[in-house]
Amino acid sequence: MVGPSAPSAADRARRAGTLVTSALDVRPHRPADFAAESESMHRLAQALTSSGGAMLQTLSDMALALCEAGSAGIGLLERDVDGAPVLRWVAVSGQCVAVVGTTTPTDDSPSGVALELAAGQLFSFPQRHFPCLEHVTPEIIEELVVPIPGEPEPWGTLWVMSHDREHLFDAEDRRILTRLANFTCAALTMARAKADAETRAAEAEAARNAVALAEARKDDFIATLSHELRNPIATVDSAHAAARKLAAGYPDVSSALGIADRQMQLLKRLVGDLLDASRIKHGKLSVQPSYGLLQDIVTDAVTAMRSDVNCGQYRLQVAVPPYPVTVHADLVRVTQVVTNVLSNAVKYTPPGGDITLSVEAPDLGIAHTEGPCEAVITVKDNGAGISASALPHVFDMFAQSASARKRAAGGLGIGLAVVRHLVEAHNGTVTIASAGEGRGTEVTIRLPIVCKSTGESSATGPRTIASMRILLVDDCADATEALGTLLELEGHEVKRATNGADALSIVETFAPDVALIDISMPGMNGPELAQLLRLRAQCSLTKLVALTGSVDVASRPESDERIFDAHLIKPLSLDDLENVLRPS
Repeated sequence: MVGPSAPSAADRARRAGTLVTSALDVRPHRPADFAAESESMHRLAQALTSSGGAMLQTLSDMALALCEAGSAGIGLLERDVDGAPVLRWVAVSGQCVAVVGTTTPTDDSPSGVALELAAGQLFSFPQRHFPCLEHVTPEIIEELVVPIPGEPEPWGTLWVMSHDREHLFDAEDRRILTRLANFTCAALTMARAKADAETRAAEAEAARNAVALAEARKDDFIATLSHELRNPIATVDSAHAAARKLAAGYPDVSSALGIADRQMQLLKRLVGDLLDASRIKHGKLSVQPSYGLLQDIVTDAVTAMRSDVNCGQYRLQVAVPPYPVTVHADLVRVTQVVTNVLSNAVKYTPPGGDITLSVEAPDLGIAHTEGPCEAVITVKDNGAGISASALPHVFDMFAQSASARKRAAGGLGIGLAVVRHLVEAHNGTVTIASAGEGRGTEVTIRLPIVCKSTGESSATGPRTIASMRILLVDDCADATEALGTLLELEGHEVKRATNGADALSIVETFAPDVALIDISMPGMNGPELAQLLRLRAQCSLTKLVALTGSVDVASRPESDERIFDAHLIKPLSLDDLENVLRPS
């Protein structure tokens, strides 16, 4: 048998004669002062722009004034350390101001009763019934409490107290307090929404910063990786070139080295793409225009891909204008563009497929056109093609189609992004068309670079280089050995050093014509060594050449530019090396 349930706090207060809410409906009440209320609401609206605590204190002050009370306050619901509900007095006005910041249990308290009954309640001498109010002074004659509505639960309570037996609350006070409680609900809801919005904004900002940081770290990693790869690639490339010279007359060895050469060229292109991707990200990939022949650009690009074309037995057709076409452009970069596009055609066309490289340009020898004219370079293949869904993204950095990822030599998804950047740097456009997967691809490049002949010939005949004395300094022993061997096979006298101190010791008895010096070495770095060599009388005529993995000219210190006569980028191009070794 279940016993009777314990009476609620409201029932206990009613039986004790403390809960006297019904008196509000029988007492005479003063008329409403709507002018005073309107002014108060206007002040409250202005207070909404202030901090949450100031706004709540304004509400408490309003309740005190409009109800002509002795004390007023606002209590907001929260949980104590044990999880029990309590009311924290966040704003207090009048004679009880000392209790601000304190907490009162909701159980068996005037506020708890008002929250239980979900309506405003009047209490007579509440201290005689509710122990939680025993510490409040002066004595409380009456307390009027109304809940502050909220969702999903009330925010708390708004209350006024009378400490004067001559001043009792009436129905008008309840109406005013209820109205203020509703305003408090709206203000707290707005404050919470604002805080939530600020929190979400802060979280979004933190997420954006995290993404930006991750992106920056990725870019730094790519730049560092590509830079670090250049050193071993330079060593292997030099050793490979030396091996090819030593293997002359041995067809089987030369054939194996040919395979290694093709793979080395692929590796160099991949690393070059990584470096270019990093430079594009940092706005450092620039062009340096000069005059040259468009036919030479095409020849260089086809020559770079000739081995891959022959290996795959592709039918490559090249059509260029029969008349010389002079262009004003970064010849190396335009060659890179054509090579990259041609490389993609080879990469994504099955062996034995058809590839066409055609060039159209006006003959300015007979046409009188002002300003640069357009060169149109088209590369067409009958290979893998591009799906309609992937076509809009082909120029995005690191973007590859599913078919591209299935191929062993699919690349990094960087090349076309670099192509677009270089073409746009020449004020040109590049477009890609494909009828779909398996139906081939056509790339069209338009470059406004054609100009009238300058009378300068870009072709240079072969020039022999006399044997030279060369000092080679690099902290990587393999790099010095490989490049030194290659230079010796070219007929030069080479002395090797792996640090600055050894290099200085060598020049005591060896006066080099050229010193090839690695920029980044532990201990004494390249610029420091170069400065000391400049002070040696036996090195007064020595050409100092920096070897560096950095391709960013703008990032080089001005002092390095003054110290060195030239800079060579790793892995070394033998043509560039010959240009440096050739007497000025």
